[in-house]
Amino acid sequence: MKKTSLASFGVCLLAAGVLAGCSSPNADWQKASAQGTVAAYRSFIQHHPNDPRVQQARNRIESLQDQHAWQSAKSAGTVQSYQQYLAQYPNGAYTAEAQGALTSLKEASAWQSAQHTGTVAAYEAFVGQFPNATEASKAQAEIDKLAGFQLELGRYRTASAASAAAKQLKSRFASLLTQVQVIAPSATHKLTTLRSQQMSHAGALAACAALRRARQSCSVVKIQAKSGGLSLSGL
Repeated sequence: MKKTSLASFGVCLLAAGVLAGCSSPNADWQKASAQGTVAAYRSFIQHHPNDPRVQQARNRIESLQDQHAWQSAKSAGTVQSYQQYLAQYPNGAYTAEAQGALTSLKEASAWQSAQHTGTVAAYEAFVGQFPNATEASKAQAEIDKLAGFQLELGRYRTASAASAAAKQLKSRFASLLTQVQVIAPSATHKLTTLRSQQMSHAGALAACAALRRARQSCSVVKIQAKSGGLSLSGL
């Protein structure tokens, strides 16, 4: 009797071990779904590679990894983190959000740079790059404020004489004249004219005073927009 009982007990243990070792696909799928982790779905795929829900498990893994990558990028909140997310998941669930955040960061950085530089060129570059930015109207207002005036530096009978004078002016007054424009004759101006870069009124007055101290003739002119182009009025 004792030997029979031991043998029966051994058979029961063996059966229990076999049953424990053979997991149920449905039970494992419910377990993976309840846990909702990458590790849980990978375990399901490993134990049931031929189950019809394997592709669904892979999709959920990809979705979880996408979500984790987005949370990491959002937590960092940097240009680099959003660029990394977009490079890794160009068609991810959060691509549009990442692109929007990236654009906002770039706009903010470009606007700060334009304000720090404070030149017409800097504000024009900002508007050109971000025409729909909330700060675009502010940038345009700064352009209008800074770019309403020029220096008229002389008038010449020939274009060659004007070009030669422009080179000399740029060489002598590089710190004051970042540009010297050669303007061809027109219906109202029969001679070739030299003009400076666009400036604010105060900047133009100061630059012209400095040029006059160096015995260079100049006059401050205001740019007036007209349907046919720009006209100048002397000040």
